[in-house]
Amino acid sequence: MSYSVYIPCDAAALALGADRVAEAVAAEAKARDVAVQIIRNGSRGMFWVEPMVEVLVANHRVAYGPVQPADVPSLFEADFLVGGPHALCLGRPEDIPYLAKQSRVSLRRVGVVDPRSFEDYLSNGGGKGLARARLMTPEQIIGEVIYSGLRGRGGAAFPTGVKWRTVFETEAERKYIICNADEGDSGSFSDRMLMEGDPFCLLEGMAIAGLAVGAKSGYVYVRSEYPHSIAALQSAVAVAGEWLGGFDVEIRKAAGAYVCGEETALLESIEGKRGIVRAKPPLPAISGLFGKPTVINNVITLASIPDILAYGADSYHEFGVGRSRGTLPFQLAGNIRYGGLVEVPFGLTLRELLYDFGGGARSGRPLRAVQVGGPLGAYLAEGQFDTVLGYEEFAGIGAALGHGGIVAFDDTVDMARQARYSMAFCAHESCGKCTPCRIGSTRGVEVIDRIMAGQVEKIPLLRQLCETMTHGSLCAMGGMTSYPVLSALDSFPEDFGSLVDSGNGLV
Repeated sequence: MSYSVYIPCDAAALALGADRVAEAVAAEAKARDVAVQIIRNGSRGMFWVEPMVEVLVANHRVAYGPVQPADVPSLFEADFLVGGPHALCLGRPEDIPYLAKQSRVSLRRVGVVDPRSFEDYLSNGGGKGLARARLMTPEQIIGEVIYSGLRGRGGAAFPTGVKWRTVFETEAERKYIICNADEGDSGSFSDRMLMEGDPFCLLEGMAIAGLAVGAKSGYVYVRSEYPHSIAALQSAVAVAGEWLGGFDVEIRKAAGAYVCGEETALLESIEGKRGIVRAKPPLPAISGLFGKPTVINNVITLASIPDILAYGADSYHEFGVGRSRGTLPFQLAGNIRYGGLVEVPFGLTLRELLYDFGGGARSGRPLRAVQVGGPLGAYLAEGQFDTVLGYEEFAGIGAALGHGGIVAFDDTVDMARQARYSMAFCAHESCGKCTPCRIGSTRGVEVIDRIMAGQVEKIPLLRQLCETMTHGSLCAMGGMTSYPVLSALDSFPEDFGSLVDSGNGLV
């Protein structure tokens, strides 16, 4: 009899010793003359119990974690291969409260399937969306996506179906589908987890997009810091072959510039040019890659498409609130007790994410600030934690959900230093094309340094500089740098040496 043991191959699990655990399990099984099949699945996103080892018992799995090589002999002694009791036993993965309270849609197979097995993908519901799409007209596919309410999960939150319709209606002999997998936001890892844990889902979403707009080829633009994602995608492309129906996918490794997460800079990079932002119009949907109509969506957007087509737009639209429909994989990072991935419908509050899932600060101290949406996202104070997680709701408090990355800070954080970091980040990552971003960020660091040195009278100047960057920058790189800076200034004025900042002067 052979036993099936699942050990993650996700980069986070590898960093925590998953390969060593796999080697230890194989060695122990050999020493005991026990037949074991080790399957390298993706991580389920509970990083505090990684490496998490699962065993198949009857028709379900039993999880153990966090497992280290030294724990392996005792696991065998406890008959973990048949779900035996052990101090590290977590029970059925789907019954663990952190997972049980989620609504996995775009990441439903991550942590479940072998990401290298096409057969495993199909046997777990993969392929149904593409099969249905092949029986539909492009207008019908686009109509489904529009009705679902899916909006871009990369940060801009533009309606996905509307973008597709624009590309479909633009006449051209060639069109492209581009997946923006240049996930560079601090505290963000959902794209990586999807690519490493369920790469066929992404390819299916791209193929459906190709059918909808009339594109026969596409690119996945992956940041170079994700070698495991690149390898998983390349393997999936090689295996998928004819299943994609003549839709060709090329994996393109990015060069590591944050600004290439901006769609037009990404286009320049794919074309072999320096990654700098293009002026708009024309929009990429009209004139994108090599001047052709181009759909640019991020990983989670495209990974949501197979479910929408497979089960209908109604099933997806039922999730969420207001104009924020469906689910979003939120990523909990920073000073948080239970860091990991949480896919839930829009409508929960930030406080529920931070405490019901995250368990509060890992340090045990009070949470003071949370940055949502990456390094250009606003810092939210404790009084804003009850804000509903929705695009319009966050816009109403001067914030943005972005890619769903959440970085928590306890009450020891210096928010003036965090504001300075945001300005310095912009100065370092700016493509340099526009003056407000290139020069404004550099001057911004200097002004904040003076404020931190006691020159609080410079605060109005900092506000004016942020306003210039917001309205004068060519793209969101400079335009959104004001979000973290002004939110820190507004919510934590005491860290800047002033108890009250009226916006025009100091009191």
